[in-house]
Amino acid sequence: MRFSRAFIPTMKESPADAEIPSHKLLVRAGFIRKKASGLYDILPLGVRVLLKIERIIREEMNRAGAQEVILPIMHPAELWVESGRWDVYGKEMIKFKDRHERDYALGPTAEEMITDLVRKEVKSYKDLPLNLYQIGRKFRDEIRPRFGLMRAREFIMKDAYSFHASDEDAEREYWNMYETYSRIFERMGLVFKAVEADTGEIGGKFSHEFMVIADTGEGKLVYCEKCGYAASTEKAEQRKPEIPENREEKFKEIEKVHTPGVKRIEEVSEFLGRDEFPPEKILKLLVYIVDGEPVAIAVRGDREVEETKLKQVFRRKEVRLATDEEIEKFTGQPKGFLSPIGLRIPVYADYSVIPMVNFVAGAGEEDYHIKNVNWGRDFKVKEFVDIAEVKGGDPCPKCGAPLTEKRGIEVGHIFKLGTKYSEAMNATFVDEDGKEKPMVMGCYGIGVTRVMAAAVEQNYDENGIIWPVEIAPFEVIVIPVNVKKEEIVETAERIYKELLIAGFDVIIDDRNARPGFKFKDADLIGIPYQIVVGKKAKEGIVEIKVRKSGERFEVPVEKVVNKVKELIEG
Repeated sequence: MRFSRAFIPTMKESPADAEIPSHKLLVRAGFIRKKASGLYDILPLGVRVLLKIERIIREEMNRAGAQEVILPIMHPAELWVESGRWDVYGKEMIKFKDRHERDYALGPTAEEMITDLVRKEVKSYKDLPLNLYQIGRKFRDEIRPRFGLMRAREFIMKDAYSFHASDEDAEREYWNMYETYSRIFERMGLVFKAVEADTGEIGGKFSHEFMVIADTGEGKLVYCEKCGYAASTEKAEQRKPEIPENREEKFKEIEKVHTPGVKRIEEVSEFLGRDEFPPEKILKLLVYIVDGEPVAIAVRGDREVEETKLKQVFRRKEVRLATDEEIEKFTGQPKGFLSPIGLRIPVYADYSVIPMVNFVAGAGEEDYHIKNVNWGRDFKVKEFVDIAEVKGGDPCPKCGAPLTEKRGIEVGHIFKLGTKYSEAMNATFVDEDGKEKPMVMGCYGIGVTRVMAAAVEQNYDENGIIWPVEIAPFEVIVIPVNVKKEEIVETAERIYKELLIAGFDVIIDDRNARPGFKFKDADLIGIPYQIVVGKKAKEGIVEIKVRKSGERFEVPVEKVVNKVKELIEG
């Protein structure tokens, strides 16, 4: 590829609406252009990266025994009605009618479509197991599209679905896909963690997210460096503490304290004295509505309720915070001073409350709190549950070692679905005992366009993108510093052709432009290896710059190909 003929519209300035590095850099470097909110043109450099990502995915999926299909983007409503998701998926689903007034949707995911295909073709256990995947466009009408390709309304996704005769075989394939995904992201040169995750709207028995570690990630994860435990904070378990021995002997008499206008945990701690009553010695009490019924949720003051875990505890679809009016109606107490003492609704307390003794709580009266409150003596806990967000430094639930906390970007997600969709859609087979049974399913997704953005979030500096060589738009760029000097041009062209013949993905910057302009573009685009052909060309010497490390090597022209090969393989 010659730069002079390539469509690479680089920019000096970042777009005004770009908030994170990948959005800024992919636009500035000429990989994408915004068409409308959440909709992007993918330009030639972007396509090259996506094709390399897709190639790695295809190779590893095929190696794992999966087979590629192409399913329609338009989904007939009746399939979603059959699965029970047409009315519950949410406003993210883009629905429309065709000319015959039949309802359709643009596919946000494809469980219904693939289940319909397989149930029509698979009749016997002899046809199983089966793993089918596709790479194509998905559509989700995000309420707030943002961060460029990270949260777009139209995106490219790899989704795979497996079908099995038994739960054991489904679990075998789940771990096969786990290993496959690990190889995929390793080959892409990404630093990632596979973490236990919530199954969300997709459903299923258990799942893992594959998260690229990045400071700008929307998600949080914790992991144990000792035993390997890892989970998203939506799923991460707490280690249940033991009830302190002789707990009751430590109880003090309760003391009502006037705290005028002091509501927030931090304010209460400062007012009462942080040394004696830090946030972890204050009870936070919240009221939630669970399928129309009020419950009180108690957590330690320095903790936050993780609502995904809360929903799992109650196994309900509607779990929400109560309004101010509902709080007063159900408790008879003012918001900001809620007390667990004498409360008319059940109290569910987080594990973090178990070791708390002589703590502070609201008095159930405006401008008052109570010191030396103790659960068991002063109020009854209906059940201790794991509902608080886990943080770095907390003990690992498996081995007790301190957990490490990081931010990450979800790029892949695998689910063990079980029979949720096969039972709803009557996807059955005849087993070897002659009985008809529902197929056991698995589901495995990778956000292809999101991987491109996540790779940038993990690999950039003040000068631009630093692509991992495996998914870079080009592995090498040849930069003749002066296209008017014959020996420079001849040397550059020789190196360019030799690299092409050797099988490298290479571009030559043959533009009649200043050297500094070319170097800035090469750094901005993020091509891993730059071969600079300058004044020493007449001596048979060129310079190779490694974009990631900044290392530079002076290399004889005849050894350039071998040196590039050595650098890439090393």
